[in-house]
Amino acid sequence: MAKKVISPGGAFSGAVELPGDKSISHRYAILAALAVGKSEIANYASAADCQSTLTCLKRLGIEIESTTERVHVTGKGLDGLSKPRAKLNAQNSGTTMRMLSGVLAGQSFTSTITGDASLRRRPMRRVIEPLRHMGARIHSEDGDRAPLEIGGGKLRAIDYKLPIPSAQVKSAILLAGLYADGVTSVTESVRTRDHTEIALREFGARVESAKAAIRIHPRPKLQPLKLTVPGDLSAAVFLIAAALIVPKSSLVIHNVGLNPTRARVLDFLISIGAKIHPGSVQMLHGELVGDISIQHSPLSGGTISGPNVAEMIDELPMLAALAPFTEKGIEIHDARELRVKESDRIAALAEGLRRMGARVDEFPDGMRVEGLNAGKLKGAKVDPKGDHRIAMALSVAALGAAGDTTIRNSDCVAVSFPQFFDVLERLREPQP
Repeated sequence: MAKKVISPGGAFSGAVELPGDKSISHRYAILAALAVGKSEIANYASAADCQSTLTCLKRLGIEIESTTERVHVTGKGLDGLSKPRAKLNAQNSGTTMRMLSGVLAGQSFTSTITGDASLRRRPMRRVIEPLRHMGARIHSEDGDRAPLEIGGGKLRAIDYKLPIPSAQVKSAILLAGLYADGVTSVTESVRTRDHTEIALREFGARVESAKAAIRIHPRPKLQPLKLTVPGDLSAAVFLIAAALIVPKSSLVIHNVGLNPTRARVLDFLISIGAKIHPGSVQMLHGELVGDISIQHSPLSGGTISGPNVAEMIDELPMLAALAPFTEKGIEIHDARELRVKESDRIAALAEGLRRMGARVDEFPDGMRVEGLNAGKLKGAKVDPKGDHRIAMALSVAALGAAGDTTIRNSDCVAVSFPQFFDVLERLREPQP
């Protein structure tokens, strides 16, 4: 397994443009496959997860041509997918598995979708149950784990209230709703990212949002589009944290997605003292996109809980890693979902940060990482448990530690940000 050694120091400066947003890339590819005609997607995410979606779509009979700059998807309409000859493999991508389950539920054939060992441990009942309510026949391991055998067919429209905030489950139901016999409604108790609703409208579906309910009308003829994916904010936050930690840093990140259901992490960072300034904001295919400038800043710290957790779920590992460099530390509650991600992220973060000398209290639904540890963390050998976000978070903490830190199994960053270590080094000024 690969390992990466992170040395402290070296201010971050200059400007960078990041790979495409993972969440948006998945959605554009799936909807392009369900449209009629050829779509072009620029800046499609290089993340392994998003490549898994393309591979699954190819096995469903969709023609896809990829270059380093663009992906062309020739869609065959809602009913144009073909029965795959073998199991679909989502690898490590929960988004691929859950969202494609919604599409597969409406097909005229039976298919099976599986994943790697990590994904086969993740809970799937939350997506299985609403799809069964709609009429899909789904068999799963232990009733809650992949592989999922999905018998598609005619689906019923449902009004469904999400018991757990999840953009992936919401998206699966909305995609299945394209095949239903009436209007399907999903109600959220906590607002989650709305990329699916935005993309559906862009492709020509009729989607209505009122208060906490999203309604999808069935059987639209989706139109092919020419699209550009904004830079991934969930990747950008690790570079933002690096610039905030290392003195004399001044960094600009261009063309980042600033969707309000994703940008709450920036609001939190600004509220604790981060010098972050958005600029050149524009609307692109229904998504807010802009530049972010960041300067090294003293940070106060704070607490994250309640509805904010769902809007920052992917960024919480970075915030935990940033906590030792704040005055008061950072406390996280209501984030039990972190325990069923690619790893138990609460346990993995607590273990890694403690190895580096941070003071950490672990809770069933979160953690507290004490502040005022800047300069007191020490380099260590840490294990990200095969989790890309843990590897990047611990790498950021290592920038402020005394001595080198070794990240084991560092190649797991390829799941979301393959270029992470290269970009990190390119933006660092040479140390004297």
